Amino acid sequence: MLFAENVNKSFGGFDLFKDVSFNIADGERTALVGPNGAGKTTLLRMLGGEDYPSSGSAGHRNGTLGYLKQESGFHPDNGLVEEMWSAFPDALFVSNRIKQIEDELANGDSADSRLVEESVELYERFSTLDGYEIDARVDRVLSGLGFKKTDRFKKCGSFSGGWRMRISLAKALVRLPDHLLLDEPTNHLDKNAQDWLARELRMYEGTLVLVTHDGSFLDKVVGRVLEVGSQGVVSYTGNYTKYLAQKEKRRVQQEQAAARQQRQLASQQLFIDRFRAKATKATQVKSREKALAKVQRISAPRREVGAKFSIKSHGRVEQKVLSVDSVSVAFDDDFVLMDTSLMVERGQKIVLVGPNGSGKSTLLKLAMGQVDPVEGSVNWAERARPGYYEQHQDEALDPDRTVLEEVQSVATEATEEKVRTVLGEFLFKGDDVFKPVSVLSGGERSRVALAKFLIQPTNVLLLDEPTNHLDRATRTSLVSALNKYDGTIVCASHDPEILDTIATHVYEVKDGSCTNTRIIEPVIVTQPSRKKKRKK
Repeated sequence: MLFAENVNKSFGGFDLFKDVSFNIADGERTALVGPNGAGKTTLLRMLGGEDYPSSGSAGHRNGTLGYLKQESGFHPDNGLVEEMWSAFPDALFVSNRIKQIEDELANGDSADSRLVEESVELYERFSTLDGYEIDARVDRVLSGLGFKKTDRFKKCGSFSGGWRMRISLAKALVRLPDHLLLDEPTNHLDKNAQDWLARELRMYEGTLVLVTHDGSFLDKVVGRVLEVGSQGVVSYTGNYTKYLAQKEKRRVQQEQAAARQQRQLASQQLFIDRFRAKATKATQVKSREKALAKVQRISAPRREVGAKFSIKSHGRVEQKVLSVDSVSVAFDDDFVLMDTSLMVERGQKIVLVGPNGSGKSTLLKLAMGQVDPVEGSVNWAERARPGYYEQHQDEALDPDRTVLEEVQSVATEATEEKVRTVLGEFLFKGDDVFKPVSVLSGGERSRVALAKFLIQPTNVLLLDEPTNHLDRATRTSLVSALNKYDGTIVCASHDPEILDTIATHVYEVKDGSCTNTRIIEPVIVTQPSRKKKRKK
């Protein structure tokens, strides 16, 4: 069981949680939802023993626990399978010792009965630890998350950001712990991997706590929702859709109750004001004043507020904005893109879709000059002013700076008033701008990264998964702003709202094929399994 008992948590004089209590029963699948900065990750960290309440207690009782954090964690020099095995330290130790004994016996120590006896005991121990099932379990999880057979022995440090998060997720899943805490597990997953993960979590028999802003994913997995917000933690029964319906019903009821109370209080106050000066009514006036002072006010419910901002294009660009001509890109002689061409024209809003590893991010990095082509060329219009929002843009923030200092670092010509106005649009108001970046939640860091990106003068936006880590309200605001944006966009995204709302052209980048929808000139991408020699 997971629990929180009378939890209070404060940061720098700010109370994040006050007297929060709840239990999550064994086998229950629960979502933690709420706006960015509400404390979901902090609560998850306390349940996982990574953080502690200022007072009260939180954690798990009995059994093993697995915890996927928003930041990937693994040994970069380990091979992929080797890293998976590190989730089973006891079985790994026994396996290594068995191999050591077998080598010693093979080298002429077969007469040593002690080694033979030890090996028998170790084989029994390995079986007890389910060691013979580990390879099959690892293979099933890695395949489900989209890793190829050829990835199995690659160094973990050689994988790109999105795949690194999958390594951490796979490591949490293969252990099959009694309690599983997942913080934003669907970020960077394509649809196939998300569907597989949903099925895997539905079959999981342990206790699950899940943090994600993806409501459709939650609908497939959870049976309870804990909302983290200004009123503490409120429990709802059912999946995400049922939670939204119950929340709206509660909001209407609370709104009506608050309005009804306000009318009653106003009536009482009217009587007091009217008869305050009349001696014959003095007793009644005093009695009603005392009654009013004791009334516990019902506050009107607050709606979830997201960042409200607009995006402006700076300067008019030529009709042909970007030309990618017959480009090939390789890493260690493996070609990610080959003979790829793409023409981007003014005003187009292109969305790149396709499975992870198909080359979407590489195409954006290529356009920005961060990746050199083996062959082909990339040409920008003379007046193009491209801006690039990377998939892990929030990780590039300086944790030692304040929010204000971080945005000012790129807005050197903007006044402090201008920067604070922009930050206000991203919900950093008043003294919030002086918060250190190091104390911000993942969603808040993403908002700082967006503010830092959008305050710079551009007329072409290159975006790589821009809605990751954003809460529902801020995500809606961003999609709306991109839809109204009068410049040019090239965006890689798995977010269906991005695809359905802003796209004028959709390019599917996929291994060995290209499918067009709402597209005039398809991008032709080939990702062959064979090697191709570089040109000298």
